[in-house]
Amino acid sequence: MSHISDSPVERVTIPVLQRWKGEGRRAVMTTAYDAVTARIADPIVDIILVGDSVGNVCLGFDNTLPVSMAMMNHHLEAVARTKPRALLVADMPFLSFHLSPEETIRNAGGFLQRGADAVKLEGGAKRAEIVRALVDCEIPVMGHLGLTPQSVNVMGGFKVQGRNADNALRLLDDAHCLQEAGCFALVLEGIPAELAARATNSLTIPTIGIGAGPSCSGQVLVFHDVLGLTESHRPKFVRTYVEGFLLLQEALSRWAADVRTGTFPTPQESYRLPEGLSDAIANWAPSNPT
Repeated sequence: MSHISDSPVERVTIPVLQRWKGEGRRAVMTTAYDAVTARIADPIVDIILVGDSVGNVCLGFDNTLPVSMAMMNHHLEAVARTKPRALLVADMPFLSFHLSPEETIRNAGGFLQRGADAVKLEGGAKRAEIVRALVDCEIPVMGHLGLTPQSVNVMGGFKVQGRNADNALRLLDDAHCLQEAGCFALVLEGIPAELAARATNSLTIPTIGIGAGPSCSGQVLVFHDVLGLTESHRPKFVRTYVEGFLLLQEALSRWAADVRTGTFPTPQESYRLPEGLSDAIANWAPSNPT
């Protein structure tokens, strides 16, 4: 049974998302890295993230750190060409917003010139100055707190954050600092559900949870995780709705078997010569035989 007709048809904008929080309507966000995944997702979700998770999911890296601006621009352009009605957010990759406000503005502005509606960057209070600089240039910013994948080496791996008093209180302070700096929304990743609920209820801007419990203003999962397109370990917070990897392998195996047995292609999948050319082809011989 299709649920596509249940999705919103209006163009999703930042004011729309912020209005939804007041109405208690939850936003749905997923990733897309190319035109195909964007076209599948767009009729259904509210926010499309061209995430630096493209490094893990599509490019074979162990983490997001090797992802460059050039890679992100390439994938963003592919998604933007589909002209999604969903809000289109692009991830600022590692080192794209760490060196200077000028370079950060140039990188983020380039995303908007390529079709993004907003950018997302990781980190708490120490990113407030950068967030203000971007917002001052009319570049909307989504923040990202908790388990921030670009900090994987500092965190010692992909571990749940905010499990002691100091870290939990710091996250709440960071959330309000980013809101004050001008972020229009926050991703909360890999934190206890109670902490995410406290942050969500104390903020005026929406929160998007991933591994942060049910009380956030919306939820995000990686497209490939929802559809079971990855072979690797799936985090606790992922719910897979179809084993897509196995289904696609099965379909490809059936086609390969048909090729090997000669049952593909059939006449229905083949082109025919126009009337009268069959004899000419049959009687053809090389003009310069060796």
